[in-house]
Amino acid sequence: MVAAAQLGGYRIELEGFSGPLDLLLYLVRRNELDVTRLQLSKITSQFLSFLEVLQFLDFELIGDFLVLASTLVEIKSRSVLPQPEEPADETAAVDDAPRAELIARLLAYKRYKEAAAALDHRASEWQQRYPRLSDDRPTIGRDHTADPIREVELWDLVSALSRVLQKKVIEQNSTVRYDETPIHVYAEQIADRVRQAGRVPFSRFFEGTNRRSRIIGIFLAILELLRHHAFRAEQPEAFGEIYVLPPLQDAPRENPVAAPDAATVSS
Repeated sequence: MVAAAQLGGYRIELEGFSGPLDLLLYLVRRNELDVTRLQLSKITSQFLSFLEVLQFLDFELIGDFLVLASTLVEIKSRSVLPQPEEPADETAAVDDAPRAELIARLLAYKRYKEAAAALDHRASEWQQRYPRLSDDRPTIGRDHTADPIREVELWDLVSALSRVLQKKVIEQNSTVRYDETPIHVYAEQIADRVRQAGRVPFSRFFEGTNRRSRIIGIFLAILELLRHHAFRAEQPEAFGEIYVLPPLQDAPRENPVAAPDAATVSS
């Protein structure tokens, strides 16, 4: 297993992924479902596929995701079991309790997230009207793990990584091969490539490698650039390829797509 400390000391805590309810809400929106009428057959399979990617990335704290995954599987299994022709009201209420509880939790989380987004938007507007003076700036360091991914959601990137992994045979060695390349080295290589090309498909960064530690390092470096260095990500088509773009101030006048024979991130 690849520890975060062996990937340049960079660690993304579980909170960076906002937890399992955030993933579930993302899947509901992506499938255009009604929160109060969850169609769990598709949601459950998709949730489990995301869980596989999180396990691949070797996050140590995915217990909450496993708990919600087991809840989804339980609710789904109950829905496909044959039902008695005239079920008793009490039995029906007991069988539907896990589903009702999950929907209530999801609705509460949705309200919380919308309220947080509204407050954040209002704070941004207030700062534009009343610029903060130098003396008013916070003295403590900013928590970079709370920075949002611009334009493309974090779960979109995880989904894109899942599509990359499906096309690869990941190297499995009896002895673990650690990648001691610091994250900032990957980030510098990726940043140079994006600035030069103007627009690089996400999947291109993983060409030419099937080493697990290297794939994780590249993925974390892309997150680093998107979160902390004003690089951008866009997805022109739903569920399609994601493109990584340079910061607006560095973007060339034209944004050509990276050439097919563009070099992959060097080792």
